[in-house]
Order: sequence, then C-alpha cells, then structure tokens
Amino acid sequence: MHSRLKWSVCLLGLAAMFVAAGVPARAQDKQHVVSLGDLNKDAARPAETRQANEEAVRTLLSSDQGQKALKSAKLDYQKVDKAVGQLSDADLARLAERSRQAQADFAAGRISDRDLLWIIVIVLGIVVLALALR
Repeated sequence: MHSRLKWSVCLLGLAAMFVAAGVPARAQDKQHVVSLGDLNKDAARPAETRQANEEAVRTLLSSDQGQKALKSAKLDYQKVDKAVGQLSDADLARLAERSRQAQADFAAGRISDRDLLWIIVIVLGIVVLALALR
C-alpha cells in the first residue's frame, strides 16, 4: 500500500505540473484590455485634431473677409499660413474655436461683415503675437 501512495503522490504532482503549465497559456489567450488598433487610433487622434484646427483657422483666413483683413493688415497669406502651422496645439485650438464660432455666427447672421473682419484682424494679431513670443 505504501507504493500505491507514492504512485498517487507522483500522479498528483504530474497533474499539478500540467495544470500550472497550462495557466500562462490560458492567460495569453485572453484579449488585452486595449487592442493595438485602439492604440493606433489614440496615437493618431492628436494629429487629426491639429489638422482640423489648422483647417478651421485657414478656412477663416482664406475667406473673402479673411483676404480683406490680410490686405488691410498688409500681411501675406503664405506667411500667415506658415505661422498657423507653427502655433502650439493649445494656441491653435483656441484660435480654431474662435474661427469656427465667428464663421457660424456670420453664417447665421448674428454678426455683420464688418464684425467678422474685426474678428479676423484679432485672429491675425494673435497669430503674430503667439509666434513673436515663442
């Protein structure tokens, strides 16, 4: 009977080893909390946001009113366009929000052509000032 006990202990030991060896394999089968695709999307989001913000400011500055403001300030669009690309993310986000709001207000008739022109001149001043302070 003593040999039977040794045999049982050996079998239990082997069974425990097989179970323990299977645990890491099963743990790897579980899906990660964040997928690689989600990580890639999250990594691309700031660049997409910046691009959308630059586009909002450039749309305002390239409008008829924007071109008038550039002419009255004696600024070259190409230089201002380049300056927009050099703004910090925070400065660009603020200007983009103001640009979107000004365009929406103008389209809805809440502000006049003259008011929009002043807003654009202010946006231009902020762009120039932000770059000068860098």
